Order: sequence, then C-alpha cells, then structure tokens
Amino acid sequence: MKIAVVGATGMVGEVMLQLLAERKFPVTELIPVASEKSVGKKISFQGKEFTISSIESAIAKKPQIAIFSAGGGTSLEWAPKFAEVGTTVIDNSSAWRMDPSKKLIVPEINASELTKEDKIIANPNCSTIQLVMALAPLHKKFTMKRVVVSTYQSVSGTGVKAVKQLENEIAGVKAEMAYPYPIHKNALPHCDVFEENGYTKEEMKLAREPQKILNDRTFSVTATAVRIPTAGGHSEAVNVAFQNDFDLSEVRRILHETPGIIVQDNPSTNTYPMPMYAHQKDEVFVGRIRRDETQPNTLNMWIVSDNLRKGAATNAIQIAEYLLAQNLIS
Repeated sequence: MKIAVVGATGMVGEVMLQLLAERKFPVTELIPVASEKSVGKKISFQGKEFTISSIESAIAKKPQIAIFSAGGGTSLEWAPKFAEVGTTVIDNSSAWRMDPSKKLIVPEINASELTKEDKIIANPNCSTIQLVMALAPLHKKFTMKRVVVSTYQSVSGTGVKAVKQLENEIAGVKAEMAYPYPIHKNALPHCDVFEENGYTKEEMKLAREPQKILNDRTFSVTATAVRIPTAGGHSEAVNVAFQNDFDLSEVRRILHETPGIIVQDNPSTNTYPMPMYAHQKDEVFVGRIRRDETQPNTLNMWIVSDNLRKGAATNAIQIAEYLLAQNLIS
C-alpha cells in the first residue's frame, strides 16, 4: 500500500502523517510530497526517515492513494495526472468539491456512494464537515427547511502564516501578516475572499456543500464566517428550522447515537463544547441544544470540532479506510 501525501510539510499534511500512524493505516511505502524547495529533505514517520519527493516522481511511483492538502491550483493540475496512472486521489482543497462529476464525502454520511471508478474524491470544507455531521441525522428525522450558521473559526484554518501572525501579535512583535488587520484581541468577519454577492467564499461553501453531501436541495443554508484569535478548533452557532416538530430529548438522543458525535449539553454544570476540549480529537461536539422560542419547529445548537482533524485530515483518512475496507482500491 503506497501512499502519497501531497503537501506533507503543511499544517494539515503534518496532521495527516500523524493520523496515518495513530490509526495504524497499512502504509508499506510513504511518499511525502512538498514544494520544490523541500524536495530532498527528510521527514520522520513511524520512526523511519523518508525523503520528500517531487510531485512528478510521486506519480511515477504509482501509489494506490494520494491524499492532497496543497491548495486548489496544485490539485487541479496534478490530481488528474495521479488518476491517469490509477491512483485514487482524496483532495482536501476546494478544487473539486462542487464538480458534478466528483463525489463530496463525509464517510459517516455518504461513503456508500463511492465506487472503484471514483479516482478523484473531494473532502469537504472543514466548517461544512462539522455542520453536516450534526445536521444529517436531524434532517433525516425532522426534515430541514433553512439553516442559519455563524462560524467562529481559528487562525489554523488559514495556515501557518496566520498562526504566526497571532503568536507575533501576542508577543508584541511586528512582522508579516496573513490578514488585513490584527487578529489578536479582534474578530474578522472575513474568511477567504469576498465574492460578487457580498458573501465570502467560505460562506458560500457552507451554503452549497451541505446540499451536495446530503443530495438534497430542498433546504437552504445562509452563513456568516468569522475569524477569531484561537489557535485551533472551529465553532458554529447554528439555527435550524424543520418542517416537523421535535422533542429536545429526542434531538439529544439522535445526536448521542450518531457515530462521530459527542453531546456536551448540561447548562447546570457549565458543560458545553469548546475548542480547547476538541483539540486533537476526531469527534464533533454538540451542545447548547435548545428550542428557538421565536418561531415553530426551530432549534439552536453549538457545534465545535478540531478543524485540522475531522475538518480535514481525519475525514480524508476515513475515506481512505473506507475505500480499503470495501476493496475499492485498484
């Protein structure tokens, strides 16, 4: 089982390597791939040293799986070239997510859609993954009409440069900035670039991707995405209007019984999800579950997850595990 990790030296790439080891994925040959300036350098994996390859030499080795976390441009150019030699690509960028010929997969929800013919598989946006993990079982039972989500996203979602900006600002060091404004002691209602409709690209991902994952366009999602000065973990305040009424105890039971979700919801003991508790965990945490008292059949909840794990690396590796278990790797 030859596995290429494209973008192995980035924040998500490093977590992917950590998780491949943690989850005991059967890697017989690791092919770490990074930018030209990193080619030839060594990285450590499971106590062994591996040399970073160029993307061309990785393709020549014909790995069974290539997990990409190297940006949309890289994926658009190189994922098809891996697919041509028979490699199954799991891509973490936004490049293929809304391509109608590609599957957008959260394994707990729609892995069963995958076939041997799917050679480029899209990993959803980090904020989308944690959102649909909580919405999917509730939609199945009560049928969603409209979702309003406000995100509180950590700087790690932007990358190393943004994490460094926050660290520098805390230390009082003036240096290169990832954002147009300071992030320390601030909140930026600006995740990704603005589109013509006034929404950011991140907000439009949250609007479009859940419909594709759930294969259902009868509900709508509107979003405001905000960057906050936390080092890791994304949080979401979610308001869901259903067609059918619900009982709060049943909502909690459904979420509690959903694989990959942990319910933390006890106001009397100040028990609710927080990024610091989600850190380095693979689950999606849901709390502050309560009825919206301003309109019928409407629920409020608070959803938190580690964006580098379930929001990116864990989800990608779960896809690879499913492909392997179902014998869908050529």
